[in-house]
Amino acid sequence: MMKLFLFLILFSVTLFAYVDGDMDGVEDKNDLCLSTPFTDLVGLDGCSIESLVSPHHFSVVAGISLSDSNYNELSKIETLTTSLQLDYYYKNFSLSLVTSHYKNMSKEYSASGMNDTYLGAAYQWAYKDLYMSFGVGVLLPTYDIGFNNNNTDYTGNINLSYTLKNINIFAVYGHTIINDEDIEDVALYQDSTKYSTLGLGYFFGKDLYVSAYYNESDSVYEDIEKLKTLSLYSYYSLDENYFITANYAYGISDSASDNYITLKVGYYY
Repeated sequence: MMKLFLFLILFSVTLFAYVDGDMDGVEDKNDLCLSTPFTDLVGLDGCSIESLVSPHHFSVVAGISLSDSNYNELSKIETLTTSLQLDYYYKNFSLSLVTSHYKNMSKEYSASGMNDTYLGAAYQWAYKDLYMSFGVGVLLPTYDIGFNNNNTDYTGNINLSYTLKNINIFAVYGHTIINDEDIEDVALYQDSTKYSTLGLGYFFGKDLYVSAYYNESDSVYEDIEKLKTLSLYSYYSLDENYFITANYAYGISDSASDNYITLKVGYYY
């Protein structure tokens, strides 16, 4: 009985003397990297040699939107748009494909079809709380209304974002090269257009983000005033994979939709 009692005491001392704070299988006194992620494989020194988390990620986003004017015809008609977005992420690099279908709902004018399809790439750079991304893309001419607008356009943008505690300030500037051909007395296209966004956001914890922003963009047509909108945007994370976004835009120029609302559901993995 005394031998069993001494064995239990010795075993308890040995057990509590072994400390492995990051649970990587290497005792802390021999661990040169004391806070390796639980998903990393480590060497005999306790430092990471391989991550079990894949650097490749994907997202699928489906959306529906409703506006009370058509940007291309500049007529006050309701337009229902459904969209699908596919994204691929690798470290700081991403690829995106966005395609959408529109349907005009008006007694005077009814039409439906594909909008232009966007294919783009972006690279993000970060320094502390400052984020900057550069993007380039092509607008494939899947939207065609018979006005020589079936040429490929090219676009590029730069995004800046700075976060201070829960407050986020962001700005976007973009430029698009228009290759559509003019039709005399019918449609005169600009050679290029510019757009810019300035906004302020707030993080309500890790799951909810809300922002307000001002957007200004050129019309693809000549002699049309800039499209100007004020918008509210929200992002809510349902869990580690599913999320939803909502956006409302109010047109403050005659060339923009008076009201534009979008709801999207996404899955990230």
